[in-house]
Amino acid sequence: MNRPRHPYSRLLGATAGATLVLLTGCAVGPDYHRPDVPVTHDRFKEAGGDWLPAAPADALSRAPWWTLFNDPQLDQFVAQVEVSNQNVAAAVASYAQARATVREERAAIFPTIDLSAGATRSGTKSSGSSTVVSTGGTSVTSSGSSRVRNTYQTDIGASWEPDIWGVLRRGIENANATLSASAADLQAATLSARGELVTDYLSLREADAEIALLEKTVDGYQRALEITQNRYKVGVAPKSDVLSAQSTLYSTQAELEAMRNTRAQYEHAIAVLLGKAPSDFSLAPADWNGTVPNVPVGLPSTLLQRRPDIAAAERNVAAANATVGIQQAAWFPSLTLSASYGTSSSSLHKLFDASSALWSLGASAAETLIDFGARRGAIDAARAAYDQAVASYRETTLEAFQDVEDNLSATRALEKQYALRQQASTAADENERVLLNQYRAGQVAYSDVVTAQASALSARRSLVQVALSRQTTAVALIQALGGGWQAGDTPQMNATKAQG
Repeated sequence: MNRPRHPYSRLLGATAGATLVLLTGCAVGPDYHRPDVPVTHDRFKEAGGDWLPAAPADALSRAPWWTLFNDPQLDQFVAQVEVSNQNVAAAVASYAQARATVREERAAIFPTIDLSAGATRSGTKSSGSSTVVSTGGTSVTSSGSSRVRNTYQTDIGASWEPDIWGVLRRGIENANATLSASAADLQAATLSARGELVTDYLSLREADAEIALLEKTVDGYQRALEITQNRYKVGVAPKSDVLSAQSTLYSTQAELEAMRNTRAQYEHAIAVLLGKAPSDFSLAPADWNGTVPNVPVGLPSTLLQRRPDIAAAERNVAAANATVGIQQAAWFPSLTLSASYGTSSSSLHKLFDASSALWSLGASAAETLIDFGARRGAIDAARAAYDQAVASYRETTLEAFQDVEDNLSATRALEKQYALRQQASTAADENERVLLNQYRAGQVAYSDVVTAQASALSARRSLVQVALSRQTTAVALIQALGGGWQAGDTPQMNATKAQG
């Protein structure tokens, strides 16, 4: 035997059916198209003929980019950035907030259903006045006879504003675009933190190399001072030679202490990037390998896919475009549908009897007739915000290409500088050795030795510093190219996957 359908079922069924019909409406406002960017070439100017375009399957995409420096200690540190760095943690929280906003916007498409229940006790006095006592309220008594009545009621209701003009769908578009931008911001924060950590680590290792170089130099200057003092004692060298040797030694020792302080500051910076207090972190000195990776250079179109800041800027344009549609929908009337079903009885045990049932269906429409330009102003503001987002997107793209061109130029120049610095350092070392032997033989003045020593030390340190500059420029170039992303793994796709 077929049972009659309960009024609750009819209410929910009608609501769901109306939902499917009205969700197919058109969305007011402009559909989104990615803005054009002023890029007319398929290659970088500073790449020259020596650089090969990167393919999506190159070594940089297959492995974490920091492994190209061949330092296991560095690999361990970078792996901790994602969970330890507070800037990245803040970006993760922002991304979670954006995901929650998407869920909130999606929920607005569907009806709101609520359930209520209540009990009321009321009475009337013989004089005509009444005393009302609600559940949990205060009883008021008065003289004269009274009549008391109990009322119990339940009600389930639904209200829905159908998205006829697409304002809710534009809101979801806005939230989804914001979510994608937040995902890109998270990638940018991670890339920035990792790049800063790698740069600080390489700088610390270069400081270790300079400290070792200065310590070796100090030992040599101490031996030179002893030679000069011995020559002075036997009357072969003047007092000024001893003073010059002391001045050179003490100045170099001062530079050594300054370099040790620089190393300590890099160690503190690394600790903070790892989310640790500097007092709880220490890094023992180690050899610096000076590895400079060969970074494959992608085409401009590849760069647009890999740079997280470009992706975030483009998604902000999409969000601003959706906002224009939301504001334009204010010109159209809003429609609200409502339905309710409930029961009411003076007796609790008869509350759910069919004779106690109450129901209602309703619809209402509202339209603003005169707002003295408020809606027009809101639309104009949304369009201006869209234009601003487009300009910001294009500027971000241009700055990204500038970053790549600058670092390509610096990479080429530093490579040539390093070769020349090697030659200069070799020549300075040989000149120092020759003059020191000549001084021992009494052929030259000690001032010539001091000059040669200063020149040799400067050449050695310059060589180490240029080697570090080559490494840090490689880091900057990798960041400018968007890190180690694969072309098909953009922030937009990641955000879409995260919504499921």
